[in-house]
Amino acid sequence: MKIICSQSELKNNLSLVSRAVPGRPTHPILANVLLVADSEKNTVTLTGFDLSLGMRTSFAAEVEEEGSITIPAKLFNDIVSRLPEGEITVSFDYDDIDDNPLVAIASMYGKFQLRGVSADEFPELPAVEKEEALMLPVTALSEGLKGSLFAASGDEAKQILTGIHLTRNLDTLEFAATDGHRLAVVKTTDDKEVSEDGEETTDEDISISEEQNFTMTIPARALRELERILTMAKEEDNVALYVDDGQVVFELGAQNLTSRKLDGAYPNYNQLIPTSFDRTMVVERKRIIESLERVSVLLDQKNNMVKFTLDGKNDQLFLSVEANELGNAKESIVAEITGDDFEIGFNIRYLMDGLKALSSNEITFHFNGAIQPVIVTPLSGLQMKYLIMPVKL
Repeated sequence: MKIICSQSELKNNLSLVSRAVPGRPTHPILANVLLVADSEKNTVTLTGFDLSLGMRTSFAAEVEEEGSITIPAKLFNDIVSRLPEGEITVSFDYDDIDDNPLVAIASMYGKFQLRGVSADEFPELPAVEKEEALMLPVTALSEGLKGSLFAASGDEAKQILTGIHLTRNLDTLEFAATDGHRLAVVKTTDDKEVSEDGEETTDEDISISEEQNFTMTIPARALRELERILTMAKEEDNVALYVDDGQVVFELGAQNLTSRKLDGAYPNYNQLIPTSFDRTMVVERKRIIESLERVSVLLDQKNNMVKFTLDGKNDQLFLSVEANELGNAKESIVAEITGDDFEIGFNIRYLMDGLKALSSNEITFHFNGAIQPVIVTPLSGLQMKYLIMPVKL
């Protein structure tokens, strides 16, 4: 096998798929990245896979001799990222394939050799039938992920909560995430589908049936990688989503992300969201975030609570922090308040995470009691609800 490609193309694509390579692989071959060179298409395909998350990408290259090999991902990535810009040649002798051949990586300045392993040992990515795909606009998908990923749990003991719950109901795609302390729900609209021949259709051409609805939970880790892929896409692009019983596949151009779905019943989060409220407060999002960042200087791991005091008569919100051994801080913000005055406490990190995920200039807080769930919504734009549990004062 012998390929000639640009250093930047190889570096960017290798960096992408390496994110699916496990740090502590359960099998040695999973520490490698699979490289396949196709002389007919003059393309190179790279694959990383940890048996749960798989990432595959292709790019154009001059393929003088086709073939396939797996190469240690970390070393390969470290070498290629340090090579100068320009042409790189990657090659090995197929006569040595049974003895784990040395793969040569050559640039204008010299040559590295890494011990490769036969591609036959690399596990296949799970196959998903691609008869029909849901086409998701990049902008809508990016908004849904930005508004939900931060709220997913990082506790593997609560495995189902480490995922994002996706629900498709006709032309609406809903993202939900919770760690037990807060809940983020985002709704986006999808209005494009693609048929098996690859042609897009719109609402005028088809009607989305109830049989095409689905509900599934996807690991947040996989969707964070998808979010990174989306940053390289154009706003007008669409992502193809394929679903079967155990797997989900996202495709964007030559990039492919495969993930298993999480087993188990996701909590019925809709029943946690209050529908009526005693008080509301409209504030400028940027202004409250800035105030929270300033008063948080006095907080630490032992004390992470900020107190809100609502003064409806003067249309003021007071934010205060008490750090017994350090001091205290207090700021006021202009707010449009309805309902009785009262005080409530929040975990400042949980609060700021949600406020930063909202997109509108103004946001509305919906309150009941001082220990009841609080809902924060944007005044315009993204359809998002952020539920946060208060902290007892």
